[in-house]
Amino acid sequence: MLIEHYDLEVFTPPCDPGAERYAARARLTADISEILPYLNATLRGAVYLPEAQALTCRVGAAQKKGGHNIAFHAYEIATSNVEDREGAEKELKGLIDLVNRTWERRAEITPDHTTRQRPTPMAVYKLLPQTNCKQCGEPTCYTFAFKLTAAQKKLADCPPLAEPQFAEKLAALEAIVIEAPAIG
Repeated sequence: MLIEHYDLEVFTPPCDPGAERYAARARLTADISEILPYLNATLRGAVYLPEAQALTCRVGAAQKKGGHNIAFHAYEIATSNVEDREGAEKELKGLIDLVNRTWERRAEITPDHTTRQRPTPMAVYKLLPQTNCKQCGEPTCYTFAFKLTAAQKKLADCPPLAEPQFAEKLAALEAIVIEAPAIG
């Protein structure tokens, strides 16, 4: 087990008082920088910055008010934009478990030291069917693209992408779009 002890802090971020959203931080006694390339290999859509010893990604769906940001650093794991105090604690404990499970499985995982960038809404838009059909619940394909890049929508929310004529575009989107990973 990599993380055995940590100090947990749950708080309302000072930059958003009264928002009734929470952030949580686990200060670790163990350096987890060695596991970051393994997490980068397993968390779809993670952004790994080896020079900063940091890995970030977004989790959660549209109903979660934009999802959450999570960050892994050498001696800290953090999450933000969580609905309630209990949820913030639970999510952070799930992230600790994820690190420990990944550590236990590291012999089965090829570490990935690649630094990736999140795609821009325009790059995603160019690969969408561009029908503005509103079947996804958004007024335009560009709005849908914007929400895809923010992990507020999933590719499956666009019914036209399931049509055979868009198979190549769907494959290209699957390669670049960051969808929320399963945590916990």
